[in-house]
Amino acid sequence: MAGQGRAQRTPAERTAGLGLAVLVLASACTIAQRPVDPTVDAIQQTLDDRGEAVVEGDRTGYLATLDPGATALRERQGREFANMADIPFHSWEYRIKGVRHQGDRAVADTELRYRVDDYDSASVAADRVLELIERDGRWYVVADEPGTGAPQQLWQQGDVRVVRGSHSLVLGVGQDDKRLRELAAAADRAVPAVRNAWPSKWTGRVVVLVPSSVEAMGRLLGAPAAGYRGIAAVTTGETGRKDGSAADRVIVNPEAYGLLGDFGRRIVLTHETTHVATRADTSAATPMWLSEGFADWVAYRGTGRTAEETAPELRDAVRGGNVPGTLPDDEGFAFGGEADALARAYEGGWLACDLIADRWGEDELREFYRTVGEAEHREGAVERALGEVLGVTADEFTARWQNHLRERLG
Repeated sequence: MAGQGRAQRTPAERTAGLGLAVLVLASACTIAQRPVDPTVDAIQQTLDDRGEAVVEGDRTGYLATLDPGATALRERQGREFANMADIPFHSWEYRIKGVRHQGDRAVADTELRYRVDDYDSASVAADRVLELIERDGRWYVVADEPGTGAPQQLWQQGDVRVVRGSHSLVLGVGQDDKRLRELAAAADRAVPAVRNAWPSKWTGRVVVLVPSSVEAMGRLLGAPAAGYRGIAAVTTGETGRKDGSAADRVIVNPEAYGLLGDFGRRIVLTHETTHVATRADTSAATPMWLSEGFADWVAYRGTGRTAEETAPELRDAVRGGNVPGTLPDDEGFAFGGEADALARAYEGGWLACDLIADRWGEDELREFYRTVGEAEHREGAVERALGEVLGVTADEFTARWQNHLRERLG
């Protein structure tokens, strides 16, 4: 009967199969016998010693990995080591991506990965390019520079002051302890508020960086400072970590944040902490109106503020007969653009999330957020989630959102 028994191969077929096996084996042997650059292991050892010295707070060991003749480098890195002495590093390692030889020197393209103890469940990564020289069989660092486009680290900007909160770690440069303690207190209040609104698994801790100026903030972000002058804080991190691990950083603009009152500071820290909490469920499929709107929804939740108070720019537009035709697109959230337009984008996203919570319920809002983030691509992600979770089409939701704007703001 068809499908029973074992197919028999002819001698020629068996020989062909044997030839294929020999060919595969030969290829594997060829790969295994490729010459290995012996300097890579030696360079890695130097970089491992360097990382161990950072974690252990061993300044002598750290400087021992530098070329004794590189006076300027030793002075600069000695200052950097002192700047980060109070940061509780859990790990610090360099992963070599490639080594290029230049005479008796070598240039190592690396990825620096580090974690802060008790706060990071994943590593922060930064590209570094290190030049090394060999002396008496050992490799020493003679130059240490950021990779192309890589941002600065906070300790490269000055002495880092550290304040621990119950749910937060605040690292500041050029800031007095009073301001850092106030930020830690605000972050400590934000974490329970976010946990209550977003009961999913997340670290329940937040790391806040406070540079000395908006220009220094731009260097931490690897972007021009001009785009952040009116922004009180931003959150950096890797989206889509489904294992719940995170190494987010809330970076505060000391100038814009300093202009806020207590209520405004509370809103800012809760908004940014929401981004930390929702990181694993945020992906490239998540539109800005949803991620930013949800963060604002959490921040304003339970404050008692009316929609008219919370969305003044959109209120004025609606009362002037200019009800938006569509939900805000991603471009509307770009920093550095018109301030009023940026405010309307945030307010529109918040009111979209407010509509879902009010009409369908808070659980459905959270489920809608997760369902959108689970999509592999942006196209169709919102439309599918609207249908599956809320039972409406995109056009129907837009119409309800427009009516919601008129009802709340008109």
